Amino acid sequence: MAKFDRYMLSQLLVLFGFFALVLVAVFWINRAVVLFDRLIGDGQSAMVFLEFTALSLPKLITTVLPLAAFASSVYVTNRLNNESELTVMSATGSGPWRLARPVLLYGVITALMMSILSHVLLPTAQAQLNEREADISRNITSRLLKEGTFLHPTNGVTFYTRTIGDDGVLRDVFLSDRRDPLEEITYTASEAYLVRNDTGGQTGTTLIMVDGLAQRLDTENKQLSTAKFQDFSFNIKSLVNSDVTKPTSILHMKSHEFFTDWDLISEDTGATKGQIAEELHVRFAQALFCIIAAMIGFSTLLLGGFSRLGVWREIIVAFVLLIFIDGLRNTVAAPVLQDADMWPMIYLPSALGACIVVGMLTHASAPRWWRRRVSV
Repeated sequence: MAKFDRYMLSQLLVLFGFFALVLVAVFWINRAVVLFDRLIGDGQSAMVFLEFTALSLPKLITTVLPLAAFASSVYVTNRLNNESELTVMSATGSGPWRLARPVLLYGVITALMMSILSHVLLPTAQAQLNEREADISRNITSRLLKEGTFLHPTNGVTFYTRTIGDDGVLRDVFLSDRRDPLEEITYTASEAYLVRNDTGGQTGTTLIMVDGLAQRLDTENKQLSTAKFQDFSFNIKSLVNSDVTKPTSILHMKSHEFFTDWDLISEDTGATKGQIAEELHVRFAQALFCIIAAMIGFSTLLLGGFSRLGVWREIIVAFVLLIFIDGLRNTVAAPVLQDADMWPMIYLPSALGACIVVGMLTHASAPRWWRRRVSV
């Protein structure tokens, strides 16, 4: 590798790391605010928040990686133009195709990063995140231990306790169960306790209410019946759906697991063959898009050349091209979801981007020939 290639590649990688860090931080702050409010509001600890944040990072990075690759390519190309380094290289006989070599290598490196993320790290993180969400959904105790607030652990259930003593006693408890459309049951008690029990090898939690009143409203006949009790046990497990674990999803599968019988995968996950094909090939297309993003940023600015007025016009054109190609990625996914045999369409945006890059580099290599052809 020539010295200029190593020099330009090092500049691209350094700026890529900077832009990736900035973009991840910006997107992470927006997500962290919502995540913090939801988890801490449900009584979870700061460690759970950090765990969820870490598990969501791979998905966040895959989103910003092409943008970081594009931004780094544009910034480095613009700086080399302003400092006349590209001009000097062109004067020594290096054409646009030769100058694009380190950018292409840089795009391949970012594509490898994207491949590791999309094929391995992201499915693993999504599967772990799904499992942790299921664990928290089963942890109803943390949902109930919040005083002075009406809580809704599941649809049709409302729980309230005025205060929680240092000894763990819940005082002035209100529990409303409206899951059955034919009846509504309301429990009120002066005190309540959460007791953990182990029955049949399964650990659960029971709410013991003391000195209270149970009211049952028959919504069909409009009849209300009441009953006082000295103590009453209520199985908290019934407050949520017994099956809170989400079914296996193709999003949680590593790419090598797709190279089996798709009928079995469809049976296990409930996904159609079109969804399976789309998920698998999108992972490969994401890596190719990183190469295209880097090359578009370089080719567009190289085509514009040096200008004292700056290269804002070329930057805007490059950004519009990137958005256009990225928009096509969402458009071509629809036919594949309907018919798995249409999977080559997933690579159409990358192929179109490659054609645009080849056209711009060809035009930059022979601009006089192009102008002569246009004038004729």
